[in-house]
Amino acid sequence: QVQLVESGGGLVQTGGSLRLSCAASGSIVGIAAMGWYRQVSGKPRELVASITNTGNTDYADSVKGRFTISRDDGKNTVSLQMNSLKPEDTAVYYCKARQYFRDYWGQGTQVTVSS
Repeated sequence: QVQLVESGGGLVQTGGSLRLSCAASGSIVGIAAMGWYRQVSGKPRELVASITNTGNTDYADSVKGRFTISRDDGKNTVSLQMNSLKPEDTAVYYCKARQYFRDYWGQGTQVTVSS
């Protein structure tokens, strides 16, 4: 089992920045890709950014150039630096880890961007 705990959400004004962090614990050997997803009430959860254990990254078009994902395997963390935030970035952000074709999710952290 893998446990994921997110932190760093909050309220920020348009144009501001936030940094989300996700700490993995438990049986973490074999974790391949990690990523951040977000969900607005009533809408499907969507990929924001992902990173593989070889460092390959993928971003949603809506966040390219504004968000940066990184991981520190020594600390078992994955982070999401979010700059130039917009009201449409408001959502609950979830961390996900894939291990041996099984997905684990964190509990989510709220990000609210005020206009």
